[in-house]
Amino acid sequence: MTARPTEWPEESQGLSRDLHQSLRIGDRQWHQLKSNRDRRAAELLAAALTQLISNGAGTEVEQLTRQALGWIGGDLKDPGCPRH
Repeated sequence: MTARPTEWPEESQGLSRDLHQSLRIGDRQWHQLKSNRDRRAAELLAAALTQLISNGAGTEVEQLTRQALGWIGGDLKDPGCPRH
């Protein structure tokens, strides 16, 4: 992938990664938060922002954003835990 020049503030990459890490649903929280539409959408939007600021693939940013919009609109729902 060819690197695109950015005009992001120097600290933006670290801040976006910190935000995503803060909003990420970890293993210990999964069962509690897996159906929380706002939380799932926020995690995905933070991931999309991190990808965008880090010169990630536009298709990845778009896919994460669409998935977040699906949670916000109620079109996506938790499919359940495959291990149960």
